[in-house]
Amino acid sequence: MTAPERFLIDLVALASVSGDEARAAAFLARRLTDFGWSSVETDRVGNVIGRRGEGKRELLLVGHIDTVPGGPPFRLDGDLLWGRGAVDAKGPLCALVAAGGALPLPEGWRVTVVAAVGEERDSRGMRHRLDCHAPAGCVIGEPSGTTGVTIAYRGRLLLALSAADGGAHRSGDAGPLTATLLSAGSVIDRVMELDDPSRLVIDRPAAAVAAMAGEEREGRSARIEIDVRLPLGADVEAWRADLSSHVREGVAVDCLDAVAAHSVGRSDAMARALAAGVRACGDRPAFLVKGGTADFNLAAGWGCPLAAYGPGDSRLDHTDEERLSLAEFARSVVVLRAGLERFVGPGVS
Repeated sequence: MTAPERFLIDLVALASVSGDEARAAAFLARRLTDFGWSSVETDRVGNVIGRRGEGKRELLLVGHIDTVPGGPPFRLDGDLLWGRGAVDAKGPLCALVAAGGALPLPEGWRVTVVAAVGEERDSRGMRHRLDCHAPAGCVIGEPSGTTGVTIAYRGRLLLALSAADGGAHRSGDAGPLTATLLSAGSVIDRVMELDDPSRLVIDRPAAAVAAMAGEEREGRSARIEIDVRLPLGADVEAWRADLSSHVREGVAVDCLDAVAAHSVGRSDAMARALAAGVRACGDRPAFLVKGGTADFNLAAGWGCPLAAYGPGDSRLDHTDEERLSLAEFARSVVVLRAGLERFVGPGVS
């Protein structure tokens, strides 16, 4: 077993649900120097940052260390590593660590790896880093399989609908629980009305209930969170205003998260470099667009060459079947290093 594989196994074994990443982050910080990173720090929000090189041009590699709750029990079954985070996204993060730590750096370049916290909740880690970097190129560690290069993600609106009162008899006043539920239904209906099933996923909106709670106890209260995925080109503020207009009187609307969809296109220099890395390993690359949202969308603000890459089948994200082949992980490290070498090489980026 190789050192990167052992590193991945040990990291997946450590639970790191969003908001409780400290133990896994401390482990990562202790181990980064083993993979060629010359300096390591943990910033004030809990992100772990590794650095190599002194050049003015920064190659930035961003993964995330947090996970959603649940998942299959951690175990290694032959070549298959089972456990929450194996695919989303400790596998991709460890691939960035291994490939970036071994990357030959031409004069004028430096490379930084960021293990971000909070990606699965509010991207607080990535938001904190936005003003800390002005990269010449960026790779986001997310599962794409060894031959996939992701070039687009949908946007997101996370809306919280809530209402409360001091209590009343339901026979005369349906109250805040009913009003909140009906409002959530109206918002979801509006998103479905704006959908066009004939279009690609990146061009379609979607909505789902992310959380809900309500009770009658010393008054009546309800809260429903709706996760709305926004298509490419959607105006975030216009969508927020439109959806809010479908909420009933007395129901408050709070926007917990808002980010636009983003696509870089196949001609993007980082996407082309990673595709070249796939070809260098004897495979045919595929450019992917995703229906989810990632720190990729926030990285768009840097305006640099950008793509997402990492081992794993994204259909296993957040499921009880989450698992990653160690052979696939090892191959992704080779692909990444080949692609990153091409990016920092002359005449490519």
